[in-house]
Amino acid sequence: MQLQKATVKDISTLQIVCFDSYTQVFASHWNENGLELYLEEQFGNARLTIELQDTSVEYYFVTYNNENIGFLKINYNSSSKLSKLDNCELEKIYILPKFSGMGIGKKAMSEVIKKAVEKDKKLLFLCVIDTNVDAIAFYKKLGFQFHSKTRLEITHFKEELKGMERMCFPLS
Repeated sequence: MQLQKATVKDISTLQIVCFDSYTQVFASHWNENGLELYLEEQFGNARLTIELQDTSVEYYFVTYNNENIGFLKINYNSSSKLSKLDNCELEKIYILPKFSGMGIGKKAMSEVIKKAVEKDKKLLFLCVIDTNVDAIAFYKKLGFQFHSKTRLEITHFKEELKGMERMCFPLS
């Protein structure tokens, strides 16, 4: 497993990886045409161009045997109140389901933690859907701790899945 930093030149490839990996995991979480709207909002050309030019945001391809099997996004200056404490947020991490259980997610998270430490951040945080017990258990096993409850405020996302847990990993 390797992380390959994405650049503006990689937008079309990044979009394919984002669409595929997100859709394979979360397509069933949406009502109506919400999935399509979300994918365009989050991974459309305009947004990705802006974010890939922002020095406080980094996208990485998760690669395995030279194949892009997922992606992640780190925001070193998130709008969350936690970021005012010199923290950073792992906003997204999605790996194609056929690669789960191979230790790839664990290795990717180890690299994310290293990158946050290199940026002198004090805390890494993330949000996870509170019904995603496997992901919560995975993060706890890595040393993340429950911080607080929050909620997704996204149109067309199924109401029963909007609950979120904010989890934190101390870096110092």
